[in-house]
Amino acid sequence: MAFATSWLEKNALFPEIVREKPDINTGIIVVVPALDEPGILTLLDSLNACDEPDCKVEVLIIFNAKPDSDPSVIISNRDSVNKIESWGKQNKSFFRLFFYNAGQPAIENWGVGLARKTGMDEALRRFDTLEKPDGVIVSLDADCTVEKNYLVSISNELLKKKNQKACSIYFEHPVAGKVFPAELYRSITLYELHMRYYIQGLRFCGFPYAYHTVGSAIAVKASSYHKAGGMNRREAGEDFYFIQKLVTAGGYFFLNSTTVYPSPRFSPRVPFGTGQMMMKMKEEPAATLNTYNINAFRELKSLFSGIESLYECSPLEVAEFYHSLSQGLKSFFTIEEWSEKITEIKGNTSGLQSFKKRFFNWFNMFRVVKYLNFIHNQTFQKQPVIEAASQLLEASGINITINDPFELLLFYRKLEKKQKL
Repeated sequence: MAFATSWLEKNALFPEIVREKPDINTGIIVVVPALDEPGILTLLDSLNACDEPDCKVEVLIIFNAKPDSDPSVIISNRDSVNKIESWGKQNKSFFRLFFYNAGQPAIENWGVGLARKTGMDEALRRFDTLEKPDGVIVSLDADCTVEKNYLVSISNELLKKKNQKACSIYFEHPVAGKVFPAELYRSITLYELHMRYYIQGLRFCGFPYAYHTVGSAIAVKASSYHKAGGMNRREAGEDFYFIQKLVTAGGYFFLNSTTVYPSPRFSPRVPFGTGQMMMKMKEEPAATLNTYNINAFRELKSLFSGIESLYECSPLEVAEFYHSLSQGLKSFFTIEEWSEKITEIKGNTSGLQSFKKRFFNWFNMFRVVKYLNFIHNQTFQKQPVIEAASQLLEASGINITINDPFELLLFYRKLEKKQKL
C-alpha cells in the first residue's frame, strides 16, 4: 500500500477518475475546477505556451454543476468538453490533458470547493500510484492565464527542493485593457489593493504567516496535501482554510518568480471572493472600497512585538503584559483566557522558537480575522483603501505620496515582489 492509498479510500468523493496510468516522470499535476467556462481554451493556450519543465506535466479539468443549476450551465459544460476534445486533437501539447464531467452530484455543499477537492484528490491518487510523495499538485482556475515560466518556476522552487512543501504563487489581476468595462478595471484595482494592503498590514504587525489565500494560486506537494487532510469540503473559502493547515505545518513559502493572472470578471457563483465583490461594487460604481483601519494593525503590532518577552515572564508579568495592551485587545480576550493560554503554551514548549510557533498556532489567521471583524464592530471604522494603504506605507517608513489607486497598486505589487517569506 502506497503513502496515501488508505486515506483516499476513506476520503475521496469519487473512485478513480483517470484510467490511463501516469507517466513515471510525472512531477506536476495542474487541477482546474470548471463551471460554465466558454473561454476555457484561453487557459489551455496559456499553459501550452509555457516553457516546458524537465518533468512530465498533467492538466486535469473537473467540470461540475450544482443540482439546481440552470440548464444553460449544463449545456455550457458540455460545449466546453467538446472544445477541449477538439483542442487536444488540434494542438501538440507537452502536457497530458484529462477532464472529468462530474455532472450534478447530489453531494452536500457541492460547489467549487468540492470540485477542487475532487481534482486534487485524483492528483494525489496518481502520485500515490507512482509512489511519488514529492509530486506537486497545483490549484488553478479556469478563467486564469499564467506567465510563460509558470511551470518551470514551480518545478525549480517547489518540486526540486526537499525542504519546500507548499506555496502561495504571486498573482496579478488585469487592471487595464479593453476586454472588460472601465468600471470593472477600477473595481479590481481597488480590490487587489485591499488584498495587498491586508497582507502588508499583517507583515507590519509581525504576523509570521502573512500569505494570500487565493485558490487559483496554490501549489502543494502530494505528501503535504495528504498530511493536511486534503482539500476541505467547504462550498467557498476552501482555499483559506486549506492554506492555514499548510502554513503551520512548515515548509510553506511565497513563490514570486512567476505570475498567475486571475480574471476580474463578475461572478455570483460563491457567496464571497473576487467575483462577488466585483458584483457588489458594480452596484455602487462611484463608491470607494473600504478596508481595515490601520490602527487595528497597530494594536496587533503592540501584541506581537512583545511575544518573545513572554517566554521568560512570570505569571505576574504575563498579567502585567495583558494590562498594557490596548482596550480593543483586552475586549477581544479576557485576562483569564490570556493567562491560561500563555501558561499552557509555556508548559508545552522547550525553547523560544517552539514557544513562538505554538503561540501563533493559537493566535493564527482565523483569530486575526476574527479580531479584525470584532474591532471594526466595536472601536474602529473601516477606511477608504487608498487612504489606509498610504498610511501603512508611512507607518512602515516608506516616504512616498501616491494618490492614484492604480499607481499605488503598482507600488504595492513591486513591494510584495521583493519580499521573501
